[in-house]
Amino acid sequence: MPSPDHVVAAGAPLQLSVATYNIHKGFSVTPLFARRPTLHALREQLRLLNTDLVFLQEVVGEHTVHAARHLDWPVQSQYEFLADSLWQSHAYGKNAVYDAGHHGNAVLSRYPITRWDNEDVSSHRFERRGLLHCEIAVSGWPQTLHCVCVHLALTARGRGLQLERLRQRIERLVPPDAPLIVAGDFNDWYWRHRATHQLAHPLNMHEVFELAGGAPARSYPALLPVLRLDRIYVRGFSVREVRVHHGRRWGRISDHAPLTAQLERLPG
Repeated sequence: MPSPDHVVAAGAPLQLSVATYNIHKGFSVTPLFARRPTLHALREQLRLLNTDLVFLQEVVGEHTVHAARHLDWPVQSQYEFLADSLWQSHAYGKNAVYDAGHHGNAVLSRYPITRWDNEDVSSHRFERRGLLHCEIAVSGWPQTLHCVCVHLALTARGRGLQLERLRQRIERLVPPDAPLIVAGDFNDWYWRHRATHQLAHPLNMHEVFELAGGAPARSYPALLPVLRLDRIYVRGFSVREVRVHHGRRWGRISDHAPLTAQLERLPG
């Protein structure tokens, strides 16, 4: 029987909805809409998903050239523009820095983000990567929800090193009985699903689409997904529903399809 310290308070939310999405820096890549900003359409589509948490990759924090070139470029950072009034708390991890600005990962949350940190796990200087680790206070939950937003390297060697750093970080900083979500673009398209074996299994985590259908979701390209690049790994939750949002509408916004999952907090 769980101790009182680990019991979710009566009336506390047991269900949590999550999305992960590589937004391609706010530009479409389809030939008809090449290099056209998609932020306004993206914000509307994210609102329709209406999830509690959003894990975003390739988010532009600042870009002076785009801001000067495109009249509809928002004054705020992309993550602030997308969060708007729906997600009142957000965190941004700056990874790649260049003359015109910078981009990285972001987490948008309906619940307060009480702490966050961005760990540099770049495997070389030409491909900057980070682990955006947030602690979120969900009302009535006795433990902090830990969330890590990732965008791993394009090379197998780089991904392997980053998965090891991620595993070590979780073992060091996340209590084994705390609820945990790791989501993002893993670039893990090989049939062996290295992230599941190297990260999830040692940490007693589960990928939500593997639980629902036996394999990670096909999420790339968004028009007609073939490759299984994006993932949502969880610990301390059961999975009620999962979905890949793809097709022409989403394909005009980014080359990745967003994934969503409806989760339920496990007792204890």
